[in-house]
Formats: sequence, structure tokens, C-alpha cells
Amino acid sequence: MFVKVCGLATTAEIDVAAAAGADAIGLVVSGTSVRGLTRDRAAVLAAHARAHTPEHVLSVLVVNDTPAAEAAALARELDVDALQLHGPAYGEAEFAAAVRVFPRLWRATSLKERPDTRVGAYGEEVLLLDSPRAGSGSRWDLSLLDTARPEGSWLLAGGLAPDNVAEAVGRARPWGVDVSSGVESAPGVKDHELIREFVTAAKAAAAAG
Repeated sequence: MFVKVCGLATTAEIDVAAAAGADAIGLVVSGTSVRGLTRDRAAVLAAHARAHTPEHVLSVLVVNDTPAAEAAALARELDVDALQLHGPAYGEAEFAAAVRVFPRLWRATSLKERPDTRVGAYGEEVLLLDSPRAGSGSRWDLSLLDTARPEGSWLLAGGLAPDNVAEAVGRARPWGVDVSSGVESAPGVKDHELIREFVTAAKAAAAAG
């Protein structure tokens, strides 16, 4: 089970997520998100992740309001492992523009947008399915996956928390999961113990199969 902890804002949060067994950490650069970082702050955190987390832990730059080619240039500048283009503003043309600058792309969308749910449809490595209101902590109807379940490297997101991730994994059978608000004590403030509990619960649910 691949686990991404997103919206991290401090070096301590990165260290806790990596030590807990997370496979990826997400750094959000967005003017519309409570978890949005300045570019300078994102650079500091990306450098810390490179220097202080195990090699297999991926750093992912997450954007939702930055032109795709500009976001790709930033991802290259920050030397992150992947770029997540999040939301309906990023279509095939935007992915084509981004991949020419930065090849490792993730695509994040919701089933509300009636997206192509084939992993790699836009050239992405990973597909993330989120709730219609990204970052809200809202759960969504997982029965929608009955007719639109992806195959391959896809992450389930939206309303996940330590106390419900096992149920969601059993229901949706994703390749991985993504969490942000579900491990927070306040909007944008990560709770270290909740991060540990979430990663443990997700990995255990997958192992229980």
C-alpha cells in the first residue's frame, strides 16, 4: 500500500511522515489553499526531504492554480520527484505542455468531472481520485468506483483519516491512499500522532487484504 501524506508545512512533519513509513510527501504551492506554501518555503522543504528522508520517499509538488508549464518549471527548479496537477483546469493539452519540461507527472481529479480513469491517459505516472472539494476532508460515495475503478497506480483521497482508511481500502481496493486534512489538528496544522496512526492503519489494511 502506497501512502502519501500531503500538505506538509514543516521539516518536522516531513520527518514524522517518513519515519512512520509514508511513501510520499506532498508540498502544496497554491494561493487558494490553507496549506499553500510560498515558493521559497517549498524550496526549503524540498531540500530537506532530499537530504533527510530515505531515498524511496518521493517528494511531490502539488499545484491547482498554476499554469502547467510554469508548474513544471518550478518542479524542475525545486528538484522534486513528481508534479501533481490537481483539478479540472489541467487537461490533455496542459499535461502535454508540462511533460516537455518535467516528465514525472501525477494527475488528480474527481469522478464529478467524469474523467478518463485510465492511469496514464494524459501521460501521468499516477492517478489520484479525490472528493469534488479537494482538501475539504469530505468523503465521497465510493460506490461510484463500481463502474469507474482505475487499474494500476492510482491513489484514493478525500475524507480519509486513521479511523476510516481501513474501511475505505477494503471498499475501493486502491493501489495507494492520500491524506491531508484527516491528519490535522486544525486546518493546515498536521498532528504528528495522527500521521503515524494513519500510515500504520493504511499499511495494516492492505496487509490484511
